[in-house]
Amino acid sequence: MTEGKARAPEQITDRLFATERNPEDFRFDASVARVFPDMIRRSVPGYTTIIPMIEVITEQYAQPGSNCYDLGCSLGASTLAMRHGIPYPDCTLVGVDNSSAMIERCEHYIALDDHELPVTLRCEDLLNTELNQAAVTTLNFTLQFVPPEHRLNLLTRIADATLPGGVLILSEKVRFESDCEQDIQTRLHHEFKRANGYSDLEISQKRAAIEKVLIPETLAAHRERLLNAGFDQVLVWYQCFNFVSMLAIKTR
Repeated sequence: MTEGKARAPEQITDRLFATERNPEDFRFDASVARVFPDMIRRSVPGYTTIIPMIEVITEQYAQPGSNCYDLGCSLGASTLAMRHGIPYPDCTLVGVDNSSAMIERCEHYIALDDHELPVTLRCEDLLNTELNQAAVTTLNFTLQFVPPEHRLNLLTRIADATLPGGVLILSEKVRFESDCEQDIQTRLHHEFKRANGYSDLEISQKRAAIEKVLIPETLAAHRERLLNAGFDQVLVWYQCFNFVSMLAIKTR
């Protein structure tokens, strides 16, 4: 792993749900992009571990002359991790996001990063983005925002584009088959948010805004779909509460 010199995005405090507001679906607009680094750090347990490990995994699985993709790149945290993990100068790195506000800020952080590997950013729907010769693809808390009926097709396209020996890094919020476990893990997640300074109002309003657009599934459902899509092996390499990161490997 190379010594990273990426500059962390500025931490503007997330106060989007701190006051009473009309209920509306969560959107990755300019207001979210502005506070996103603080929001995800305080909302997703393990995020600050997952990002540097994406660099480690990328270094292990990148291949000479291959393409690497960060699908749903947001502000580019995973993109930068992949950039610093890729050991081959002839690799191509592509970040894709359908939010122009996210891509605009991502361009800024890519430009600040002290690394020579070029990064191509695409502002487009990842369901339609072109994929080929992929060694490492990342869906870092992205698939959960894709409508369930489109998820298999997306993963199949990724698997079809993945070279033998290539991988997909899939990080997701999951739900549990046991109601008891679901309740415990949800409570612990909310306590994590409270420990990071979110009020009960912020937690409840964020949950109401996001529940119709973030559709979690069980770990078993993810495994089955990844195998049906064409990956040969699926393993969990990280879990904290109801947040999981998986490695789907294409061996053939």
